[in-house]
Amino acid sequence: MNEQVGQNPISFGEKVAVITGASRGIGRAIALGLAAEGCAVALAARSAQRIERLAGEIESKGGRAVAIPTDLTVDRDLSALIEITQEALGRIDFLINNAGIRLSGPVEGFPTRHWDAMMTVNARAPFILSRLAIPHLRAAGGGAIVNISSIVGIQGFPNQAAYSASKHALMGLSKALAAELKADGIRVHTVCLGGVDTDMAADSPSGLDRVTLIAPDRIAEIVLFLLRLGGNAVIDDVHVQRAAGNPWF
Repeated sequence: MNEQVGQNPISFGEKVAVITGASRGIGRAIALGLAAEGCAVALAARSAQRIERLAGEIESKGGRAVAIPTDLTVDRDLSALIEITQEALGRIDFLINNAGIRLSGPVEGFPTRHWDAMMTVNARAPFILSRLAIPHLRAAGGGAIVNISSIVGIQGFPNQAAYSASKHALMGLSKALAAELKADGIRVHTVCLGGVDTDMAADSPSGLDRVTLIAPDRIAEIVLFLLRLGGNAVIDDVHVQRAAGNPWF
């Protein structure tokens, strides 16, 4: 982690965040954490029912939220997510590309459609959403993009070649974006996760013991820390490891 902590942390009051994969797990935890500190949140996920329920929960506590059903494989949904957020909440300060999918299997015999699906959701959608959000972040005076990656974006594991490739692509996107947007005061961070207690981890072929997994709330705390940093703060990426694991997955 390359770190230079800023002197003037950002207040979340009047800020607006777009969060993909917000219906459960890490995305839900991030949305609740931001809303609790006064940030308005645009909740994106395929399940309209879940994000509408979450929006209601946030609003019942005095927060601001808008639920925007979004299929990350559909370009018009990506455009609508950014447009509706701007219209409903007035600005965009943060983009959290959290949504992801994992399909596992050896390269030999691995369906091309599964490769394409992971590249579309895990790399292509963050690319398009970042491109769409940048003018709004710039207009808001700067902000941040946080991409939720994984240890597989750094290392390779058997039967996860396609998933790993998609997360390596996300890492490359993040590094290039950080260099491009620095002059605009827009920070780009990646959070590379070990095992987190989500539905995806529960279905992991690695047979992870859920007792040892990281709670989504802990990841949300890290994301909020990154978003709160002042404009002179630089953190390229954060690696989050479990207390138990071999080596840290």
